[in-house]
Amino acid sequence: MHDYPLVPASATALDAARIIADGHLPGLVVIDERGLPIAVLPATQVLRAALPKYVVNDPTLARVYAEEMADAVFSALASTSVGDLVKDAAAIPRLDADDTLIEVASLMAHVRSPVVAVMDGPVFVGVITAPRVFEAALPPDGA
Repeated sequence: MHDYPLVPASATALDAARIIADGHLPGLVVIDERGLPIAVLPATQVLRAALPKYVVNDPTLARVYAEEMADAVFSALASTSVGDLVKDAAAIPRLDADDTLIEVASLMAHVRSPVVAVMDGPVFVGVITAPRVFEAALPPDGA
């Protein structure tokens, strides 16, 4: 496990985008009002929320926007909550604190999630990311 940014469902999508950008992250873990993980918010979902629906549906229409308009397009994230972005998302995959590395990798592969929540009974203790699984599992270079 390692420290990983958590964002409350009540935060704005703009706040989430800033955390993603500052940390160069593929996404965030969304928590409820009790501090428990409820979903993974991929960075791509935040991008999708920033763009007009017609541009998402037909990416060739993005050409009508000049580069200078990006600020205006992305400012729309301020009026969308993180909770709105994950309301239809699958719950974050959870595993027990004593699960093995193979169990972690298996769950990630099965649900196709690069992030899983680690629970000690009902208590959320952290997350494990796919890069950390590889880091722990792969032999050192040259071995």
